[in-house]
Amino acid sequence: MERFTLASHEGVPNNPALAVRCYRGAADGAAAFEALFEANGWPPQWRDGVFDYHHYHSTAHEVLGCFAGSATLTIGGPGGRTIEIGAGDALMLPAGTGHKCETASDDFAVVGAYPAGQDWDVVTKPADDAIRAHIAAVPVPDRDPVTGAPF
Repeated sequence: MERFTLASHEGVPNNPALAVRCYRGAADGAAAFEALFEANGWPPQWRDGVFDYHHYHSTAHEVLGCFAGSATLTIGGPGGRTIEIGAGDALMLPAGTGHKCETASDDFAVVGAYPAGQDWDVVTKPADDAIRAHIAAVPVPDRDPVTGAPF
């Protein structure tokens, strides 16, 4: 698993306390990702792609499990870190972490899941003090969505 933290960048707050986690070969297929996330306390909520504009979630942490195709994502806001993901890979994005799909294969699809009890939003505006405080108040999950280890 690869981990990295991101500083606030161009209005995207990112998360100074929790690292982004990238897992290679985490599961095989949508149902396998859904079962894995559910078992670790991150109930899956949807299957789709990743928005093609910079956004972040101020009310929840998010895990994406790529079950088909591949994509290039920018993590951290404009000029952020570029990541290639493909079928079998997962990406855990702490609340506040900017993300955008730059390019994707025609069949690219992910499962999206969030820690139990956390409701997600979509924020595209620059973070102000209130948004930053909201992000800081999002509880740390009990368990890693992929490994199940304590966070």
